[in-house]
This record gives sequence, structure tokens and C-alpha cells, in this order.
Amino acid sequence: MYALNRIPQSRAANRRFMTRVSHLPGALTQPNAADMTTNPKTDALMRRGAQFLGSEHAIMCGAMSWVSERKLVSAISNAGGFGVIACGAMSPDLLDNEIAETKKLTAKPFGVNLITMHPQIMELIDVCTKHGVGHVVLAGGLPPKGSVDKIKGSGAKVICFAPTLALAKKLLRSGADAMVIEGMEAGGHIGPVATSVLAQEFLPELAEEHLVFVAGGIGRGEAIAGYLEMGAAGVQLGTRFACATESIAHPDFKKAFFRAGARDAIASVQVDPRLPVIPVRALKNKGTELFTAKQREVAALLDGEGIEMSEAQLQIEHYWAGALRRAVIDGDIENGSLMAGQSVGMVKKEEPVADIIAELLAESEAALSRR
Repeated sequence: MYALNRIPQSRAANRRFMTRVSHLPGALTQPNAADMTTNPKTDALMRRGAQFLGSEHAIMCGAMSWVSERKLVSAISNAGGFGVIACGAMSPDLLDNEIAETKKLTAKPFGVNLITMHPQIMELIDVCTKHGVGHVVLAGGLPPKGSVDKIKGSGAKVICFAPTLALAKKLLRSGADAMVIEGMEAGGHIGPVATSVLAQEFLPELAEEHLVFVAGGIGRGEAIAGYLEMGAAGVQLGTRFACATESIAHPDFKKAFFRAGARDAIASVQVDPRLPVIPVRALKNKGTELFTAKQREVAALLDGEGIEMSEAQLQIEHYWAGALRRAVIDGDIENGSLMAGQSVGMVKKEEPVADIIAELLAESEAALSRR
């Protein structure tokens, strides 16, 4: 007799287990939970990711500064996805309030994205612990010493970004519970490699035993289906949600997205090789030129005032926070930063989050059903 209560956790082991038990009396008459949903094939492939996140669907919202705040985050979680607060340059007090206000709008799980170079990251982790945040996403670089252990010590799960397979393996050995691989098609800070290439490199190596979420340039459900079939536990989308009805982004910010195509979302250029500026993808405007000028200004400070490189990087991050605010909140779409991924061409109108998620799932299910 097989011990049916001992279900294997890895994808391969689960397939072998189901093969062994499928002939047992009653095995085929027990309905699978996914079979009773609207999108059974998609839900089955997302099951591991959804269980990890505690959400109905393994669709994470990318952390977009000034956009991924209480209203959008709660709406995504309430619609069955997984909202993530973008802490960005927030102080611990501001993050404390943002989490508290988000909890008033949803009883569903949501996460918090922390920038690893934030000078108060340990205090920010304490705020997450205070509120019982179940998932903390570490982005923007290597996690500072002690940060992963501090998060896991609170009982929360750690999600990290990795630009290379070797670094992903190291982070997983160091305690990361899941990885996000994000391609250069994404909006905001980006790496040099396309999502499709990262997926082919990472998923065959990691997906059997680890949770990997794919991000960057995903605008339709057909792409989601493809990455799920390759072994992804789920996906992360940002640009697709930026103009949702629940997004607080200024109407002019949203109109700029509706007018844009994939080729309008360009990556910033590094002016000084000494300044390790991570490229940022945004819609081209006057703000693109202003960032080039800001880089020259910071590089001059490195020469003239001898500021530390960490301070130089922080100045760049503060610049982006201000530029984003001008665009997202004030509606200054000429001088502000219109961070957007190349999937912006698929964002044509303002829609409720629930409709966006339902459409993505339906597209994924239709694609999987045609296989």
C-alpha cells in the first residue's frame, strides 16, 4: 500500500508518484482541485508557486516605486495575485505606515520589496517583522550580511533576484527560499540578458528543486504558459499593472503608456565607467537627458569632493525616486521618469486588476489547451 499522505515536493518526484498511484482503485475518481477551476491547466502548473506565496495564483506584481503602494498592492492580492509593496527610498516610519494601511485593505498575503543598498535596511526588516510580513523581496544587489538570516528568523520567506546562474545557486545555498529571474525587457532597473535566455539557462538547472519566478517583458498569458511549461513556479509583471484602475498613477502618466510601443521603452546609458549605474528602462523623454546630466554631476563629486562610491550610488537612487514621483504623482511626463518595460505596447487602456489577471489566466489556459 502506498503512503498517500507523503506527497513528494519536487516536480520530478511528484510525476513519478502520480504514475505509481494512478492505477490504484479510486485514484482516478478523486477530483483534483485544479480540475474544478476555470483554468485547470494553468492552476496546476502554478500550484507550487501559489502555495509558496499563499495566493490563489502565482502572479506577483513587480515593485514599482510610487505605483506599488497600498491601493494597487491590496487590489492585486484581493484579486488572487500577490501584491508587493515597493519600499524604495522609504524611511522605516513610512514603510510602517504603508504596511499598516495595506493591511486595512486586504486580509490576503502580500510582500515587501526592499532595496539592498538602503542604509536602513535592517530597520526596514524590523518593520516587516513587526507586521508579520510573510515574504520579503531583496532587490538591487547582493543582500547585506545578516539580512537573509534576520528575515528568516522572523519566520518570513526570502525572495531574491539573481542575474547569473552561479549567483542564484549561491543565494539559494545561503537561505533564499525563491528566486526571480528578470530579463532586460523589464521596466526600471535591468540587467543585460533577455528573459527568454535567462529562462533557458536557469529553469533546467533549478526548477526541479527550487522555486523560480520569471519576469521581464511579460504582457500576455501565452508567455506565462510558456514559462510555466519550462518549469517556472510563477511569473512577475509590473508594466501590465501600472495603469490598472486601482493604480494611483497620474492620468497623464497612464496616457503616456497607452500611446507607447515597445521601441519607446529604452535603456539608460552609463556615462562614467567608474560609476556602476544599473541601466534603467523607461519611455524616452526629457527626463532621459536629465539623468545623463545627473550622472555627470555625481561623477564630478567623486573627483572633487571624494565622496564614497556607496554615497554616489545612493544619490543616483534618490534621483530616480524623485524623477519617478514627478511622473507618477505629479503627472510631469516630460521631466519625470516614465519607467516602463517593453511590454508597454500591450497596455492599451485602464482596466481593473481583477480583469487583467482574469485575462492573463484565460490567455494562458487557451495556449495550454492548444498544446
